[in-house]
Amino acid sequence: MANNIEVKELLDAGVHFGHLTRRWDPNMAPYIYMERNGIHIINLYKTAAKIDEASEALRKIAASGRKILFVATKKQAKEIVAEKASKANQPYITERWPGGMLTNFVTIRKAVKKMAAIDRMKKDGTFMTLSKKERLQVDRLRAKLEKNLGSISDMTRLPGALFVVDITREHIAVKEAQKLNIPIFAMVDTNSDPRQVDYLIPANDDASKSIDKVMTYVSDAIIEGLSERKASKDAPKKDAPAKGDAPAKEETPVKEEAKVEAPAKTEAKVETPAKAEAKVEAPEVIEAAKQEEE
Repeated sequence: MANNIEVKELLDAGVHFGHLTRRWDPNMAPYIYMERNGIHIINLYKTAAKIDEASEALRKIAASGRKILFVATKKQAKEIVAEKASKANQPYITERWPGGMLTNFVTIRKAVKKMAAIDRMKKDGTFMTLSKKERLQVDRLRAKLEKNLGSISDMTRLPGALFVVDITREHIAVKEAQKLNIPIFAMVDTNSDPRQVDYLIPANDDASKSIDKVMTYVSDAIIEGLSERKASKDAPKKDAPAKGDAPAKEETPVKEEAKVEAPAKTEAKVETPAKAEAKVEAPEVIEAAKQEEE
C-alpha cells in the first residue's frame, strides 16, 4: 500500500491544508509541517505513512469478516462516504447520528426490523387492508427509517471498527465507540484532538477532494481484505477431491477436519443477536407510525 500512496496526489487534492492557526489543537503539533498565511500546513509524508498504517489495519478487519461503520454527516462528505462505503459493501451513517446507535444497539435493530415488517406487510397484502390514513402513516415511517437507518440494515451486530470524518463534529459517535472499545479510524484536522482515536489520518477534512482521495485509499484496502477473505473461503472448495475419486480410507481426514470446524457454527450462533430480538408485528408498526405522526 505504501508504494501506491503518492505525496503529490495528496498535495493536488489539498490534503495538506489545515485550519487557522488560532483554532489549532496543540496535540496535532507533531503532524504540522509549517504555518503559512495564518493557516497550518499538514506534513503529507506523515499523512501518507498514517494512511498506509490505517489501510493495513482496515484490510485485516475486513479479511476477518467484521464490518467497518463509516460516519460522516457533514455536507461535503456525505455523498463521497456513501459512495465509497457502498462500493466496499460496508454500512454507513450520513444523516443524523442516532443516539445510542452503538451503546443501545438492540433498540436500533428493532427499528430496522420495523422496516422489514413493513416490507412483509406490503408483500403479503396486509398493508392494503389498512385504512388510507394508516397506509400514509406507515409509508412515512418507512421513508424516515430508510433515510436514517437504511444504510445499516445489513449490520446485524456491532461493527469491528468505526471510520469517522471530522471527529469534532461526530463526537457522540466517537464517545460511544470508546465506551465499547471499538477501534476508531478517523481523518483528523488540525483543530481536533488526535488522542481520541486509535488510527488517525492527519488530513483536511473539510474539502471534498481531500476526503475523496483519502476515502479512495481506505475503500481500496477494505475491498482488498474482502477479496482475501473470499479467496480463502473458495480455496478449500477447489482443493477438495471429488467424492468418487478417493477410496473410503482416504476420506477420514476430511471428516476429522469437519469435526474441528464444528465450534465455528457455535460461534456463529453467539454472534447473531438479531435472532434473539422480538419480532415486530403489524399492529406494533401501525402504532409506531401513529405515534410518529403525533
